[in-house]
Amino acid sequence: FFCLEMARLHPEINFVGIEIREPLVNQANTWRDQLGLTNLDFVFCNANVSLENLLAALPAQSLATVSVQYPDPHFKLRHRKRRTVTPELVNVVAQYLHPTSGRVFIQSDVLEVAEHMRALFAACDKFTLAHDAGTWLDTNPMSASTERERATHAKDEPVYRALFQMS
Repeated sequence: FFCLEMARLHPEINFVGIEIREPLVNQANTWRDQLGLTNLDFVFCNANVSLENLLAALPAQSLATVSVQYPDPHFKLRHRKRRTVTPELVNVVAQYLHPTSGRVFIQSDVLEVAEHMRALFAACDKFTLAHDAGTWLDTNPMSASTERERATHAKDEPVYRALFQMS
């Protein structure tokens, strides 16, 4: 619902939601159509495999914001290679974000995952943390929240957030 809400709140901005589960993509595109949102598309995509090909269809450095929210934590050591944020993904994102105003927002309710994502973006010289290092953002800087974020807050559990900007 995050992308649906963002598209509704910001009709002047185009949004793309990427999801690895095709039935969810189909359902989300049905909801988009029912709401009459013309500035949103949901795409079936494994970001670790196909993101660069997907973004290649866009003008270079045209993305304003990329958000990675509550990715699968892949707790088992042998599955960690499947984590969404990898050094390769960070480099692809850096290549397509606007060079002066581009930003990346990450959040998770799993500290280990949030730390992993933050460390990878921080290690890339194209990104600068937009808040004090060693701290997490208290609030979501986006105009909408995810269902997972609302559920986590309802259980009074922490959400770990970081915001990066292009250097």
